[in-house]
Amino acid sequence: AGLKLIQGAGIGCCPWSRCCGMGDFRPRTVWLGHPEKREQRYPRNVINNQKYNFFTFLPGVLFNQFKYFFNLYFLLLACSQFVNELRLGALYTYWVPLGFVLIITIMREAVEEIRCYCRDKEVNSQIYSKLSTRGTVKVKSSGIQVGDLIIVEKFFSSLIPGSCFLRTDQLDGETDWKLRLPVACTQRLPTAADLLQIRSYVYAEEPNIDIHNFIGTFTREDGDPPVNESLSIENTLWASTVIASGTVVGVVIYTGKELRSVMNTSNPRHKVGLFDLEVNCLTKILFGALVVVSLVMVALQHFAGRWYLQIFRFLLLFSNIVPISLRVNLDMGKMVFSWMIRRDSKIPGTVVRASTIPEQLGRISYLLTDKTGTLTQNEMVFRRLHLGTVAYGMDSMDEVQSHVFSAYTQPSHDVPASRAPAATKVRKTISSRVHEAVKAIALVHCVTPVYEANGVTDQAEAEQHYEDTCRVYQAASPDEVSLVQWTESVGLTLVGRDHNSMQLRTPSGQILNFTILQIFPFTYESKRMGIIVRDESTGEISFYMKGADVVMAGIVQYNDWLEEECGNMAREGLRVLVVSKKSLTEEQYQDFEARYIQAKLSVHDRSLKVATVIESLEMEMELLCLTGVEDQLQADVRPTLEILRNAGIKVWMLTGDKLETATCTAKNAHLVTRNQDIHIFRSVTTRGEAHLELNAFRRKHDCALVISGDSLEVCLKFYEYEFMELACQCPAVVCCRCAPTQKAQIVRLLQERTGKLTCAVGDGGNDVSMIQEADCGVGVEGKEGKQASLAADFSVTQFKHLGRLLMVHGRNSYKRSAGLSQFVIHRSLCISTMQAVFSSVFYFASVPLYQGFLIIGYSTIYTMFPVFSLVLDKDVKSEVAMLYPELYKDLLKGRPLSFKTFLIWVLISIYQGSIIMYGALLLFESEFVHIVAISFTSLILTELLMVALTIQTWHWLMIVAELLSLACYIASLVFLHEFIDVYFIATLSFLWKVTVITLVSCLPLYILKYLRRRFSPPNYSKLTS
Repeated sequence: AGLKLIQGAGIGCCPWSRCCGMGDFRPRTVWLGHPEKREQRYPRNVINNQKYNFFTFLPGVLFNQFKYFFNLYFLLLACSQFVNELRLGALYTYWVPLGFVLIITIMREAVEEIRCYCRDKEVNSQIYSKLSTRGTVKVKSSGIQVGDLIIVEKFFSSLIPGSCFLRTDQLDGETDWKLRLPVACTQRLPTAADLLQIRSYVYAEEPNIDIHNFIGTFTREDGDPPVNESLSIENTLWASTVIASGTVVGVVIYTGKELRSVMNTSNPRHKVGLFDLEVNCLTKILFGALVVVSLVMVALQHFAGRWYLQIFRFLLLFSNIVPISLRVNLDMGKMVFSWMIRRDSKIPGTVVRASTIPEQLGRISYLLTDKTGTLTQNEMVFRRLHLGTVAYGMDSMDEVQSHVFSAYTQPSHDVPASRAPAATKVRKTISSRVHEAVKAIALVHCVTPVYEANGVTDQAEAEQHYEDTCRVYQAASPDEVSLVQWTESVGLTLVGRDHNSMQLRTPSGQILNFTILQIFPFTYESKRMGIIVRDESTGEISFYMKGADVVMAGIVQYNDWLEEECGNMAREGLRVLVVSKKSLTEEQYQDFEARYIQAKLSVHDRSLKVATVIESLEMEMELLCLTGVEDQLQADVRPTLEILRNAGIKVWMLTGDKLETATCTAKNAHLVTRNQDIHIFRSVTTRGEAHLELNAFRRKHDCALVISGDSLEVCLKFYEYEFMELACQCPAVVCCRCAPTQKAQIVRLLQERTGKLTCAVGDGGNDVSMIQEADCGVGVEGKEGKQASLAADFSVTQFKHLGRLLMVHGRNSYKRSAGLSQFVIHRSLCISTMQAVFSSVFYFASVPLYQGFLIIGYSTIYTMFPVFSLVLDKDVKSEVAMLYPELYKDLLKGRPLSFKTFLIWVLISIYQGSIIMYGALLLFESEFVHIVAISFTSLILTELLMVALTIQTWHWLMIVAELLSLACYIASLVFLHEFIDVYFIATLSFLWKVTVITLVSCLPLYILKYLRRRFSPPNYSKLTS
């Protein structure tokens, strides 16, 4: 039967669901295979990323719309038309635009919700195998209950019986595999089905967010006597982890929102773009202007009669000052930008999940990225072997191969070193040194070769003959696997391993047997691992060791090259391991073993005594070689980071991985440039230590910071302001050993402290919190699943696409939205200025200048297409934007939409509105109807010309839009005889008057634009000319 591993989570169930009020969590007793015996209610094992459900959708969307001052104002306006004293013209002039806005919004939200529902449904319908009294049955992820026995399998069995390896990088960002152990007493059962026959239960602690600990007990009642076993983290499999080997039968302890991975993710928030907030602010200013204008009009009437009603009528009359079409235009613009991002062939597979914030991408100041799987591929490649006098790179591996080959084919190899003491004094030949180094690398590790059945040979046969095609290496760390794969490529192959022996195959096919006498595993404290082996053919005992250069420097014999070469390799971003050897005589080993066993039996200070005994061996070891392994970067990570840096974006790397690894990657990816120093923040635990360390850091300039999660927590607890101030000045920051919730906390602090926009990029379940917290969340679709990309606002297939997403699409979206919003404001201010001039000339009467369809047609059919075509405008080609990321830097100041530009547009609107109205009044002849005809036609023409003036790069659709609008206006004149005298329009006097008015309103602006381009051109125009 497979392994019986008690399983502490809804298995592989996608890891985040909405935590609706966490409730009180209690410890639980779970009976194996009997979900019906539960004593409390457990949540369903489903994920739900939707913002609304069927009933809350409409109220929710409407609430989110009307909580804006903007939309609420229009709702009140439209409702006021039901009051007779306040009515101005037809009802539809106010209700049609509002209805149009709401329908567009509801449709957009509905599409997003349906997409979200489909994605959730796909995940909730994943199929798992469940043990039941009827045998193995298939069950959907959403049907898994606490107490179910679930079978999870990977296809090859492990060689260490009754254990399995686990990959946890989705949960904590760590790249190494973890060993997980079963409950011992269940291992003795003949088959997995017998688990249902025994009476046993698991007592587990209440759900919490700690992914590194678990407390529980396993009890078998029908044993004689009853069996009790303690359970720890080593007996659990959390959701969002992947079984790398073995078959597991587990009992489900937590489901749904009680999963560790879910409790480590925050609720998705409703993101509102900074741009939308700025527009909202401008509309409040416009509303203020509207109130002031209305009050002035009434004041000029000397508050005669029912003046309070007059104020309301003026508020309605000038309501165009606050343009209702602004929201619609911006929302439709966002949809166009999202469509453009999806359709861009240079960044295929990019998905926009939040179509409300594309212009946020145009002003990012801080980019926070994950390391594993985002910047790196999490694939280790052996790059360099260094022997002190000679180094072998990727291009010279064939030399290593020939040295290894000659070492095993020359007869001199059979003379054991112990019988020829004189030989050690002579300087060894390069060939024997290479052979020694390769042999050491092939022996000092915790890698197990495992044989799988392929189509041709079955598993037993493959194991017997050491079939190369069926072999897979298994180990806790991908670094170790890459080293063993490398020794295989140069001719020395690890073919077999169990608890106490190891088999290597030479290039000639001979099998070398080694007995494993002792093994000292790698720990974070010791930073090294060692192994003592006996060569069966010669009886020679060797102690091999490998570890980080900082600890190994004091262990190996004196040499003059170790420190320098380690530094050189580290600067290239390689992970360096130092490999050393010591030959032991039989007597030396026996003496060591006796002391070692004695130390292991001691009750007090056991770990200290054991360490002391091992250290007695770790002296004067012979330095064999250095190995350099590279965690391969994703494609084009370096140029992308270079682009982002030049664009004025500061990049922070937040990773769950180890400090050394994180620092290596930061150098390798050129996140930290060659000439920058790195300040590694020492581990601090108290306020005093943090104070001293911050002072030490303050003295450094232009220096990248590397800090661990624990130290970060201490600093934020006592010196949050000081720390953030210093960190924000750094060119780059690396935080390692970060918990998922800590990543989100850093994002939040950056937003609060700097007020700048942040963007978070990640690929794993442990990045979801950070992605949801940031102003822009970008998910990279990794090999590890889609959790991050599903929770993100934008998802890309590769990190390198981020450059184009920000530099081209972000920049364009922001500049276009800014242009569009200012133009829509200009359009409505023009007509409001004309209304104000008209009212003041006719003794401040609250009479509308344009009635019914003219007012609706003005902001829709006559000017909508040209104004909206501004979303296609661009100042520079996308290639130029990528080549000169400095253009992006200009946007960070928020210049495209500022009070200054807003004021300029307001002045233009007032100038043009006044010119058109006064012109029409001056040139009007006998009838009032002619004023309407002349002024309205001039207004439409002015708008079309102003669009043409604003456009920087013409697109064929823009020309179509201009011509179409003009054609629509001319065609509609036939139907507008109640407002406009059709016979008058055909006369020459009408044509010249309109031409003069339009020229006076537009020509000065064209001249000003030309002069400005000539004498003070903006940055982008210098690149395009």
